[in-house]
Amino acid sequence: MRVIARGDDLCNGARVEISATGSDVPEQQMRQSLHDNLTDIGLPVEAVQWLLSLWDVTQVFDDVADGDPVSRPDLYRCIFAALVALPGNPFFLANAGALLPVVTTALHKWIAANDVEAAGQRGPVSFVWRAGYYDVVMVVVHLCLGFDRASLLAVRVMGLYGEKCVDYVMEAEHA
Repeated sequence: MRVIARGDDLCNGARVEISATGSDVPEQQMRQSLHDNLTDIGLPVEAVQWLLSLWDVTQVFDDVADGDPVSRPDLYRCIFAALVALPGNPFFLANAGALLPVVTTALHKWIAANDVEAAGQRGPVSFVWRAGYYDVVMVVVHLCLGFDRASLLAVRVMGLYGEKCVDYVMEAEHA
């Protein structure tokens, strides 16, 4: 990662960096990075597949909510994933009781963040809340690897979030 600028004054004093990665990382590259990291962490194949399908669906839903273009093939893949792949995944079927509440929470957090963004009040809390997907990842790591391993891997999971707070705040200023 090449750091372009640093700042302590954005996001209510949080230490932030503007980097050459962040929100400019193409979605396919981010998806591959997620795949590689989730696999390297030691998650079972079915758990990785479920998390990647959830990632794909949330990216399309976010694009639709933002009014960004979505190709018809991407939309069709999203519909299949939402209606078939996600609910039919063996990992999900075995862990639905633990996964559904955290996915529901992530959805509510995303909605709230979008509402705050639409009101022109984006900031560090909406930045964190819009990334509820990583809460789901953390629960999956815990379910698959247990408390002790999940605790050791929590910082790594936190590092999977590919956007920086300063980039998020600046995006609103330049919109």
